[in-house]
Amino acid sequence: MHYHPKSDLLNNRIILITGAGDGIGREAALTYARFGAQVILLGRTESKLASVQQEIAAKNLRPAFIYALDLLTASEQDCQRVASQIAGWVPHLDGVLHNAGLLTEITPMAEIRLQDWMNVMQVNVNATFMLTQALLPLLLKPASASLVFTTSSVGREGRSGWGAYAVSKFATEGMMQVLAEEHKHTGLRVNCINPGGTRTGMRASAFPDENKDKLKTPADIMPLYLYLMGDDSRRKTGISFDAQPGRKAGPAE
Repeated sequence: MHYHPKSDLLNNRIILITGAGDGIGREAALTYARFGAQVILLGRTESKLASVQQEIAAKNLRPAFIYALDLLTASEQDCQRVASQIAGWVPHLDGVLHNAGLLTEITPMAEIRLQDWMNVMQVNVNATFMLTQALLPLLLKPASASLVFTTSSVGREGRSGWGAYAVSKFATEGMMQVLAEEHKHTGLRVNCINPGGTRTGMRASAFPDENKDKLKTPADIMPLYLYLMGDDSRRKTGISFDAQPGRKAGPAE
C-alpha cells in the first residue's frame, strides 16, 4: 500500500500485539510505538518481549508493557487474567493485532498428525477467540477501536499440503466476519491482514529453499498495519486486506 501516515497517527493509542517478540509482531510493535502508541507486548518468550520493550525505551518512546503467555497452552482463565492485568495497567484498548500463529509441518491431509492439527487450531483459532472474547470489553470502551486478525492466501483458497494452517485461517476469516457484523453499530471495526510472503522465521520453515532476499521484510508491509490502526480506516470493517496486493501465492520468484 502506498500509504503515508502522519507521524502522530497513533498518539495516545493503546495497542496490544500478540506474537510481539519476533518477526511481523515485533516490527508492528516498534512501528506503532514510533507513531505514538503505547504498546502491550504479548508473546511466549519473556526475554524476547523484554528485548522489544528495551528497544522502545532506548528510543524514548512511550513505555511498553509485556505479558508472557504461551497460546499453545492458554486456557479461558489465562486469557481472562490477561484482560484483568491490562485493565489494571490502562483504561481501555484502542487496538489489538492478533499476529501470533502456528504453522507446523506442511503435509497432505491424510498424513497430518492429530496433535499437530490440535496445536494449530489451539493457537490460531481457540486461543485467538478466547483472548478476543476477554479483551472485547476493553476494546468497546473508546469511541473507536480496531481489532485486526492475521490471515493468509490459503485461508481463502485451500492449497495442497497446507491442511491445518489453511483450515485455521478459513476459521479466522469467519471469526472476523462474524465479529464485524456483530459490532457494525459500535465504534469497533474488525478486519484481517494477509501479510503475504514475508522474511520471517515461520516463512523460512515453510519454504527453506526460497531466496529470502526476494521477500518483503516486515518493515516493508507496515503501511497497511498502520492504516488499520489509525483514524484513516475508521469506516472499514469486515474486510480482508492484502499487505502485498497482486503477489502470487507460493515461493518468491
